[in-house]
Amino acid sequence: MKAMGNTRRLMALVTGGAALAAALVAPGAHAAPAEGPAGAADSREAGVRGPLPGWRLTDTATDARFRGLAAVSRTTAWVAGSKGTVLRTGDGGRTWRDVSPPGAAELELRDIEAFDGRRAVALAIGEGEASRVLRTDDGGATWTESFRNTDPRAFFNCLTFFDSRHGLAAGDPVDGKFRVLSTADGGRSWRVLPDAGMPAAQPGEAGFAASGQCLVSSGPKDVWLTTGGAATARVLHSRDRGLTWTASASTLPAGDPARGVFAVAFRDRGHGIAVGGDYRPDQASPKAAAVTGDGGRSWRASATPPPAYRSGVTWLPHSRSAALAVGPTGTDLTLDGGRTWRTVDSGSYDTVDCTPDLGCWAAGEKGRVARLGFYGRPYGASSTSRSRCPNSSGLPG
Repeated sequence: MKAMGNTRRLMALVTGGAALAAALVAPGAHAAPAEGPAGAADSREAGVRGPLPGWRLTDTATDARFRGLAAVSRTTAWVAGSKGTVLRTGDGGRTWRDVSPPGAAELELRDIEAFDGRRAVALAIGEGEASRVLRTDDGGATWTESFRNTDPRAFFNCLTFFDSRHGLAAGDPVDGKFRVLSTADGGRSWRVLPDAGMPAAQPGEAGFAASGQCLVSSGPKDVWLTTGGAATARVLHSRDRGLTWTASASTLPAGDPARGVFAVAFRDRGHGIAVGGDYRPDQASPKAAAVTGDGGRSWRASATPPPAYRSGVTWLPHSRSAALAVGPTGTDLTLDGGRTWRTVDSGSYDTVDCTPDLGCWAAGEKGRVARLGFYGRPYGASSTSRSRCPNSSGLPG
């Protein structure tokens, strides 16, 4: 019953954006302190009752950096990262099971796609044979290598699946065009797609294996591929599962190997958000977010973008206007479809993902994996009360 109450409150916050926005933009509401939800009093005045949701760090017992994240539900999630590490939880992050593939310690796992708590496909990145795809059907007890790259010029970055059978993996350009793999059996076998329908790459153009979100799909056939490193940061779109593509210029920073579009999220075939910037911590990232309403044919810069580079983005479930973006310096929220953003947490995360049953997860460096939930003290509690979440924030759901 308590979980049901939290779910209802989260739904109310997601769909009732007006009161939530008032809470966040009220005077004195800032990024979260170490303990206690940000802007609690302001939220009470805005009519939002009960604890505010926030990120709650889980104990993964590892220092691996997790750039791959597959959220299955509020209780089940997979993460993949450095040193060939794969973890899985089935109890909302209270415990994590190390299900790393045997002999994978030298691999950099940068993406993972999961169909449920037992079936998952993971991507290892790198030049030549370092780029591999592995699959499990038994919750990680055993793994099968279903693809190993034998072309020393190829370097794969991201995975996506349209359904439990059809999926793609995308890599950097080979012979002047981005290379794409396709599977029709759930990742058990892969083939290189012909590149006749792929636009020519710009000089220096490549993808970023930063969050597993440089290749994303929506619906049965639409897929988007993000780029950077060239004069223009682009988003490529295919309507036929990767056979033919069109390329559109984004408004995100470009002109340097460290700049570009790092992640996109689409809530349907038309409405998408792109985030990125310059990943170097000593470089500013103005205009590091953009939105589209026409499937990526054109992009408009966010009027108020996140204040720094962001590597991951996701739409909040059951919302047409709310989304989260994450990066090494914080989490940002938009309530207007990506036009304006506000930082709501200062914790470091590389990737973020949400599920239809209102499960939202984030993962990043030093073994950090967090789940969104209601962990702050109820409004009206004593100011000396301690939050049950040491890193909770006023992060809306």
